[in-house]
Amino acid sequence: MVTIPLSRPPVDDEIKQAVLAAMDSRQWILGPECKEFETELARYVGVRHCVLSNSATAGLWLTLRALGVKAGDEVLVPSHTAFPTIEAICFADATPVFVDADAFYTMDVADAAARVTPRTVGVIPVHLYGQPVDVPAVRELATKFGLWMLEDCAQAHGAAWQGKKVGAFGRAAVFSFYPSKNLTVMGDGGAVVTDDDEIAARCRRLRDHGRLNKDVHSEVGFNLRFNDIQAAIGRVLLRRLDAMNDRRRELAALYGKGLAGLPLELPRERPGARHVYHLYVVRTPRRAELAAFLKERGIQTGVHYPVPTHRQPAVEHFAPSPLPATERLVDEILTLPISAGHTDAEIDAVATAVRAFFGA
Repeated sequence: MVTIPLSRPPVDDEIKQAVLAAMDSRQWILGPECKEFETELARYVGVRHCVLSNSATAGLWLTLRALGVKAGDEVLVPSHTAFPTIEAICFADATPVFVDADAFYTMDVADAAARVTPRTVGVIPVHLYGQPVDVPAVRELATKFGLWMLEDCAQAHGAAWQGKKVGAFGRAAVFSFYPSKNLTVMGDGGAVVTDDDEIAARCRRLRDHGRLNKDVHSEVGFNLRFNDIQAAIGRVLLRRLDAMNDRRRELAALYGKGLAGLPLELPRERPGARHVYHLYVVRTPRRAELAAFLKERGIQTGVHYPVPTHRQPAVEHFAPSPLPATERLVDEILTLPISAGHTDAEIDAVATAVRAFFGA
């Protein structure tokens, strides 16, 4: 039995009351709760527009369409990311150009620069595990080569660079609201945020069948809409997001103390960044043994991600080149339990178990 889960999404009376109120309103899709959530999330990130969708994957695809991406275009993207980042590029008919990882497991910008060709049109940096990428370096890369920058913030709600929230640095950004995320809506969901009026307007049309109004469709879109019940949940949890992130950081610090001195590489916070610990990822060549040891004690772990995207069968036709740093790290990374809903005692118990494994 799992006694300490990998993540524990919040469920309480305030959230339940928000759901019931949204149901009582009889406004189901893109209604008042959705509009308020869009306004509040845009304000939180520090941009003018937010466009809710049914997933971050959909948000990436919507934005790539709005940016005018077409067949033959190349997009720089880290290999070490969730596969949906790559899926969206492929569904936009573009070619993903896989980039190696840096010491913080995010995009190696020097490697990205070496992979730019005349066909490269954009870069999708991923703020992975709650850790911001090297934002100035990515922006400099984009400026130097005339590329757009689309931030993947699916794991980084509330993370910041030099005090400015991620999601406000590129032409646009996307967020995910999957249940384990720092900001969830208790199911799938996502959003595009941007300061670009045209991108926002196009994404709004594309998510709703390309409509100009109920009866007139200016282009072929799709049904990628959001709903008011989940928006009501999102509004409640957005108000708590900074406090929940503070709690994650407290628990990460507790791990840091409890795991100090072990032959285990712990997460590091990039100088200038505010890490929000969507995941707490350690690194050891003895990953499989450690995971099995913890499982026997009811402690759930994960691997994010064991197969790098450039080695997935679905993209082998792109003939990606080897990425040595990524290929090494995916054999050693292990995710330990963390969420704003975990207790100090649970984190202490995990640390104690890990210490026991290493004989400390």
